Amino acid sequence: MKKAILRLQDGTEFSGYCFGAETAVAGEVVFNTAMMGYPESMTDPSYAGQIVVFTYPLVGNYGVPSDECAENGLSRFMEGDKIHVRAIVVGDYSAEFSHWNAKESLDAWMKREGIPGITGIDTRELTKVLREHGVMMGSLVPEGMESPKAQYEGVNFVSQVSCQEVTTYQPTSEPIGKKVVLVDCGVKHNIIRSLLERGVEVIRVPWDYDFNQLDFDALFLANGPGDPETCKPTVDNIRKFLQHPKVRPCMGICMGNQLLAKAAGARIYKLKYGHRSHNQPVRQAGTNRCFITTQNHGYAVDASTMSNDWEPLFENMNDGSNEGVRHKTNPWFSAQFHPEACAGPLDTMFLFDEFVNALKK
Repeated sequence: MKKAILRLQDGTEFSGYCFGAETAVAGEVVFNTAMMGYPESMTDPSYAGQIVVFTYPLVGNYGVPSDECAENGLSRFMEGDKIHVRAIVVGDYSAEFSHWNAKESLDAWMKREGIPGITGIDTRELTKVLREHGVMMGSLVPEGMESPKAQYEGVNFVSQVSCQEVTTYQPTSEPIGKKVVLVDCGVKHNIIRSLLERGVEVIRVPWDYDFNQLDFDALFLANGPGDPETCKPTVDNIRKFLQHPKVRPCMGICMGNQLLAKAAGARIYKLKYGHRSHNQPVRQAGTNRCFITTQNHGYAVDASTMSNDWEPLFENMNDGSNEGVRHKTNPWFSAQFHPEACAGPLDTMFLFDEFVNALKK
């Protein structure tokens, strides 16, 4: 295996070995503490522009599933139509794999899609560096190659991963006769699958599309990568929706939570090292109900800046940050975490049911 170096912007270097594509890349270095789900995480558009450190020591041991799609064009096993991470960092890459659903090795998949990886480094020490300093830019450079410059702040990654045209999906269960506009800021496929399974028709629109001109019954705001400040057209369109005299249900997930809160007047800020795992505990505001959630975000809502018409819906039990908002009278709410969690716990899938039940009223 060819030698490689992971170089952080503060000058810290970690030496290891290449797998996947032998190419030099740069991006924002973040860590994910999940114990499984690397194919789903790597195809999550929210990771666009990032070098992801998997803290679980062994990665690759169950290979990669097929990239086949259903009749509606959605992937059966992945969360996007390609790998979106810029590179991955693992402690111990397993070239041998075994799983009933495996089609190929992680290495072969990454080679085919042009994504590099580095193994054989101390990911525990690397994670400690990122926790102390916060996420920072970095580069993965195979031996003999030059280090590229990294740029993440201010880049509109949403525009890079959003769909380019309006697409309509028919429900995969008994139809309830309702249309949901889904604003694609980098949507995970399981969000669309979860809506279709509940009998709604989904109209997927680009991130900057003025969906207010369409005929629909509810609005869904999807997840996405990067800084929500780059999504001004989306926020303007959401604000028009909230100000419309006809009140219709609205639900947001991840970046959708931030965009909804921003449209309602709240401030968004960047977390020191974000939440990226399958074990984030959240509490429903005003109750003792706690849930284990899957998360992938680097920004959060400053709940103290919301207007009196809005209130927190969930809060993070680790750091107290906001995990969702809701309007006090209208059927508008959001979650910073992923209720559809693929892979991950499904403790909060009931939020999709609450959204669809609001549609039926």
